[in-house]
Formats: sequence, C-alpha cells, structure tokens
Amino acid sequence: MAGLYLEEFEVGRVFNHSLRKTITESDNMLFSVMTLNTQPLHIDFDFASKTEWGKPLVNSLFTLGLMIGISVNDTTIGTTIANLGMTDVTFPSPLFHGDTVHVETEVISTRPSKSKPDRGIVEFEHRAFNQHGVLVAKCTRQAMMKSKSAA
Repeated sequence: MAGLYLEEFEVGRVFNHSLRKTITESDNMLFSVMTLNTQPLHIDFDFASKTEWGKPLVNSLFTLGLMIGISVNDTTIGTTIANLGMTDVTFPSPLFHGDTVHVETEVISTRPSKSKPDRGIVEFEHRAFNQHGVLVAKCTRQAMMKSKSAA
C-alpha cells in the first residue's frame, strides 16, 4: 500500500499493521553499540541478571524506532514531508530478546497547513505490543504530510 495523503486520513481510524518483528540479541546489541549507548542494562548479561528483570532489556529507543518504522508501509511511505515531533512517549512494560512486536496506529487529528496548501499535519498515536498483547510502547507523532494537491 502506498502512503496516504493528508485528505485520506480519517480521525479515529486504526491501522493494525501486518508487519511484525521478533527482537534478537543482535538487534539490541547493534542498536546500542551504533548509538554509543553503553547502558549495561542493555548490553551486559551479567549486570542485567542481577537486576529486577534478570536479563537484558531491549533499548527503548530501538523500540520507539521499530514501532514507528513498522507503521510506515501502511500509512506514510512516500507521502511524508517530515516528522515534526514525538510526544508522550512511554514504555509501560519491558521488551526482551525473543519478544515479537506488533503495532497499531490511530489517527488522532489532521489539519491542512495554514501557509502551504500542498501539505498538512497528521497526528498519530502508535502503540506497540508484545506477543502476549502487553503494551510495551506508545507515542504520539506529528507528521507533515503531502496533500493530494501536491501529487
């Protein structure tokens, strides 16, 4: 599915994304190393084994990026001009190696640009769940989207 234009987003519509991802140790390690995040809770099995979790946690910024990335094919591929911001980011439950993430996205609001008629702003709420249906991440994202007049 190609990305949707501003006018095609309906407030209240929920996208249940079919893409899913099982998180591997390599995913978590690679992301943590690439971002220079040396938090031992993510990369040190011995350290993590002595925490309340008993094992490494998946880096929350990887979780955030994955959650939004999974949404792209169904919503914004080729029609996004820019991400404007992400707010209300929460991680209510931990994510671990071996967990499988699935995502849903709800359209919260839409509005045309006041200064440029070829675009507007769509506000999304992204929600990520593990394989047990437990909410592991949520955020609100504002995206500048192309209008049909720009096509």
